[in-house]
Amino acid sequence: MRASDIGLWATCHRAWWLAKVKGAPHRNEAVLAAGVAAHAAHGAQVQRVGNLQRAGVTLVVLSLVVLALLIMWQIWL
Repeated sequence: MRASDIGLWATCHRAWWLAKVKGAPHRNEAVLAAGVAAHAAHGAQVQRVGNLQRAGVTLVVLSLVVLALLIMWQIWL
């Protein structure tokens, strides 16, 4: 069950039953399609942000390793 199903059921049990059990079409397909598209776009943005955060953490860790190696190299000279 998706969050939208829970929201629909909480808002109107009858609308949920018609949509999920009877397979009745939504009254306003354009609004439904716009909502699906908006959620897909938001999901893609969340994915990009997660990727950027992982890249940032990787760069910080790599920088710290390089810094540690440079410090150790200076000590040995």
